[in-house]
Amino acid sequence: MEEPITVAVPLAKRMMNVMVTEKRLPSGDEVREFLKELGLEELYMGKGLALLRSRDVIVLLFPRESLVVDVIPASGEVSDALEVIAYHDRKLNSLILEILPANDLEYEGNIGLEPVIVNLETGELESTSVLGDFEEEKDGVYLVIDSETFERWKDAGNLDTCPLCGGELAWRGKKALCLDCGYGVKVKG
Repeated sequence: MEEPITVAVPLAKRMMNVMVTEKRLPSGDEVREFLKELGLEELYMGKGLALLRSRDVIVLLFPRESLVVDVIPASGEVSDALEVIAYHDRKLNSLILEILPANDLEYEGNIGLEPVIVNLETGELESTSVLGDFEEEKDGVYLVIDSETFERWKDAGNLDTCPLCGGELAWRGKKALCLDCGYGVKVKG
């Protein structure tokens, strides 16, 4: 079953790759293609809006100077909805990507995801965002990250903190399980 977090994080990973390698925000068309790669079907595109859907999630994409992607459960539970926002911060001369609760008042948990910050002067990633794709295994759903992401995260000293909710992680080898949100983290590569 897809949830907003299982769409928002892989989408953010793909968007971050464009921001880091090409020093620009992805276009609305690129974001639509990323969402299709994640298994969503495009229902509508036009007038500054794209609507995509899977069985469990509805996504609204607003490509303007900045990008706003609302990821809403098909059940309509606004409390679980997330926004992926990407923009150019001119004061910092950086590209910023954040995953935020769509409704702060209704949100039932904490989004522990650190924003992606790409310095446009140096081209360096200035944050330790832990982004990846999700895999379902018999013992749970895991955020799968590569070894490079793991090393950045380890160097920042945050390995005991869940990158999804900010809760406590319990590690066993190259896998961890969050004691708060129930998602796991797995290192590949």
